[in-house]
Amino acid sequence: MAAAAVRAAEELAEREMAGRDASHDAAHALRVRDLALSLAAELGLSSSPDRLLIVEIAALLHDIGDYKYTKDNAEDMSIVERFLEEVELEQGQREEIVAIIKGMGFKNEVSKKSVVEPTLEFAIVQDADRLDAIGAIGKSKCLPTYADMGNGLMGILLCIARCFTYGGSKKNTLHDPKILPRDNLSKEKYMSKDEKQTSINHFHEKLFKLKDMMKTEAGKKRAEKRHKFMEDFVAEFYEEWSGRA
Repeated sequence: MAAAAVRAAEELAEREMAGRDASHDAAHALRVRDLALSLAAELGLSSSPDRLLIVEIAALLHDIGDYKYTKDNAEDMSIVERFLEEVELEQGQREEIVAIIKGMGFKNEVSKKSVVEPTLEFAIVQDADRLDAIGAIGKSKCLPTYADMGNGLMGILLCIARCFTYGGSKKNTLHDPKILPRDNLSKEKYMSKDEKQTSINHFHEKLFKLKDMMKTEAGKKRAEKRHKFMEDFVAEFYEEWSGRA
């Protein structure tokens, strides 16, 4: 039953997330699932198939009802809840998956008020999602300063693809020095679709904060390298923007 439920969750993600921009499409859900399973193995959950199932299903479905893609700017868990009943998961499993998805978003911690008591499964899925947010997708010509990142790629991971993909889909400005990053964001301010923002400010408002918000030791370790890459990327961006590089 577990294998069938996972496959059904993959199909649901592919169906419901089709047509979205590449920052929150089905490929993102699959990457988060793979990251979550990798973290789970590193943290010793490989011998617990019931717990791994919770991690995998939650990771695959975590963005199905994302407020960023709803008309009323509100989370919609109805599709996920209906799916979990249809695949006949145990009630406890259903409740934990829903709790993970409802509580894992950055918006729930932006005001330093967690909405859920984090379990290990919760921490793993949340860390996996945040690692995908601060990773760089894509490769280009090798630059000497990044030639030894230890990631096994012959080329260099050049762009923080998801940030700019999402910003472009929302017609956000790439960068405007007159628009400063917002400090001490409230949940409502962070979720607002009305306020004019820039893609580069997203690094300051969210992405640079994620390293210190990781909840598992495995997540923290992986976040260090990704965070350093982002810092260097943004520093180079400003150098090029100003004409100094």
